[in-house]
This record gives sequence, C-alpha cells and structure tokens, in this order.
Amino acid sequence: MTRALALISGGLDSGLAAKLVKDQGIEVIGICFKSAFFGCDRAIKMCEQIDIPLKVVDFTEEHLEMVKNPKHGYGKNMNPCIDCHAMMMNYAGKLMKELDADFIITGEVLNQRPMSQNRQALDIVKKESGFEEYILRPLCAKNLPETRMEKEGLVDRERLLDISGRGRKVQMELAQKWGIKEYPSPAGGCKLTEPGYSNRLKDLLTYNKEAKVDEVEILNVGRHFRINENVKIISTRTQDELSQIKPLIKKGDYIFDTLDAHGSTIVLRGNPSNEDIELAAKIAARYSKAREEKSVRVKYRLYGDEKYNIISVEPAKDEEIAKYMI
Repeated sequence: MTRALALISGGLDSGLAAKLVKDQGIEVIGICFKSAFFGCDRAIKMCEQIDIPLKVVDFTEEHLEMVKNPKHGYGKNMNPCIDCHAMMMNYAGKLMKELDADFIITGEVLNQRPMSQNRQALDIVKKESGFEEYILRPLCAKNLPETRMEKEGLVDRERLLDISGRGRKVQMELAQKWGIKEYPSPAGGCKLTEPGYSNRLKDLLTYNKEAKVDEVEILNVGRHFRINENVKIISTRTQDELSQIKPLIKKGDYIFDTLDAHGSTIVLRGNPSNEDIELAAKIAARYSKAREEKSVRVKYRLYGDEKYNIISVEPAKDEEIAKYMI
C-alpha cells in the first residue's frame, strides 16, 4: 500500500492536504515538528479530526541554530520560513525509510504568502530539502509541474487541486465538507511571526549570539526591558507567569520582590551596576499594589543566596521605563 508522510502544522491547509491524499486510498502519517517557537497541540487536534496517526519530531536545538542565521533570511518578522520549511522536509525525507513511506505531503499553496510561497520560494524549498523528487503539494499541484508520484500513478493528479493566492474560500468549503471544525487562523501558532516576540528575540540575539534554548523560552514570559548591553530585566505579570519563569531562572540572575505589598517578581539578568539594581527595584515597586506610595521596600538576592538585601525606592514612572521596554 502506498504510504505518505504529511507535514502537519495544525493549520487548515496542512490538514486538508493530508485528507485530500488520504481520500485516494493512500495511508497517511502526520509529522509534526516541535521547537522553542512552536508546539504540536494544534497538530494533535487536526490529526484527530482527519483520523491519521501523528509522529512528533523535536528538533529544537537544530532549529534554534538555523533561526540565528538563516540562509534565505527572515520574513516580515523573525520567521525564516524558507529555511524552516526546507529543514522540516529534510527531516521528513530522512524519516521515509524508517516509516517505509513513498513521498512527502505539504500544505503549501502557491502565492498564498508573497515571500515564502511564491513559485521561486517553493522551488528553493524543494531543492534545499534534499528530497526534491519526493515532495507533493496537493492543494496547488495542478499549478505546478507534474511530480514523479503523479507520473508513476502513486497519486491521481486529476483528484488534486489548483488553489492559488491568498483567498481561503476553497479551503473553508472543504473544511465544512469534511467536518474539520477546529483550526487556527493562517500563520497562527509560530512565535516567530509575532511582532512582539520577534522584537524580544532580535534583542536577545543582538546581545547574545550564542543564546541557548532556555534563554529563548524565557522570552514567552512577562514584560521585558533592555537596560543596557549588560543588563536585561523581566517582570512577571501573573502568578502563572511566576510559575513559568521559576524553572528558567539560573545562576547569576537577581530576583526582586516587594516586601510589604503583593506585586511582580523581577528577574535581572546580566552584570548590573548599583544604578541597574535600583532601577530593577523601582520597576518591582511600579508593578506592585504599592505603586502609589512614595517609598516602597524591595528585597532582592542573587539566585542561590539565602540572604536578601533590602532597598527602599520610589516606584518607577511609566514614562521613565517606557524607553527600556522591548
């Protein structure tokens, strides 16, 4: 029986592409990639809806290294879509032998995204993947040259589609027809497409080109302030964010909390001066219930130390810290 590996992001297009091929009597296995910038929760839901098994591939370390310096550059934000798609297809190509598969399916649509899904970009992705002859794009196949799979009769070209452009009407109609009810908006799910997150990542890589996964993960939590090239401050907004940030605090970090009022926990990362420590304390006071007071006591310590230092500060004004916010 013919078997295909379908790259499943959890978005509608990838699910429809897999379903379209599955309905030709081909066995389809979903492949979802997990990294520091996206997970697989949506892919799991999509595979449940179209009734195919899913294999999760964690390529966090390699993906982060590629994001630092993508061969084909970034999109509108920090999203290196061409390099990312090629990397995923390369991984899927290497899995074909292990999973006894005949080819790879992707949900790409010609000209849906002007930079990463134009004809030139699609051709680059295929070539860079290293598995050019094994890639099928079912949703726009009739707009592209016939693939080896179609020529050899593994796939019926007449039952593939000719979708092109940014419109979603055909996809929405197919989703309704096939009972696919849960799917995110286009480009949803990848942190690298989000302007706010991209600004934080760009800042991190500007000052730390060797950043590791834990330093990237902390970008998801709290408010971020770049004080200078040596110091960054992170302010939690909720109790849930405090729980998220605790495992990411490491040796060398400073922790600040207001002493007499509930408020934000502050993490200072870097080599601070006395002025930087005072500013971190003032930010802690600003994001506490004592923000209207003239003087607020803040305790701070170096991570791992048992003893706190105590400093009294006036809460920072919004205009004072706005210039530091990332």
